[in-house]
Amino acid sequence: MIVACASCGAKYRYEESRFEGKASKRIRCTKCETVFEVHNPEVALQPDVRSAPPVVNPAPVSTADTTQMRGPGHDGPHPSETTKQYVLSKLRASLPAQNLKLPAGKKLSLAVISGVDAGRNFPVEKPRIVIGRTGADVSLSDSEISREHAAIEVADDVVSLVDLASTNGTFVNGSRIERAELDNYGEFEVGGTTLMLIVTGEAL
Repeated sequence: MIVACASCGAKYRYEESRFEGKASKRIRCTKCETVFEVHNPEVALQPDVRSAPPVVNPAPVSTADTTQMRGPGHDGPHPSETTKQYVLSKLRASLPAQNLKLPAGKKLSLAVISGVDAGRNFPVEKPRIVIGRTGADVSLSDSEISREHAAIEVADDVVSLVDLASTNGTFVNGSRIERAELDNYGEFEVGGTTLMLIVTGEAL
């Protein structure tokens, strides 16, 4: 769905799955920094839909339902995650380092095709790179992404995209993923940014 900032009118694409069953979400405009509310059209059409059963030992509910990332230096679980879920997600997030290596005779890169960093290109120069904000291997200006949001892991010709327990999730073809393989020219979304994997042969 397309949403527009109530203040400056800037438009954004917002995946309906990010509502997570809630009636509305508040997001921050990356242009004018205004926080505005977006309503879930599915909940509006089905007001009697019951929420999912609570998880065991749920974490405290955040008082601010703003779709924004954890601040720098905060590596703990998001309030919507239980400690157990957070630890498990970290354990399954990465392959053993010894299994990762760049393919011979090929060059990999990530191109930003939409979002505030559109037009930028990041070479993949090691078998595991982290996508996030300041300090990450692929450092983006998108305020909707986590400090360490996702990782690209390369094991020869197999390139995997791994979500690092991010707040707003990592999406492939509109579906939130924990791990997914990427093909050449495969696209994925982190926050309000869309990236594309590009694989080329090395020049002789």
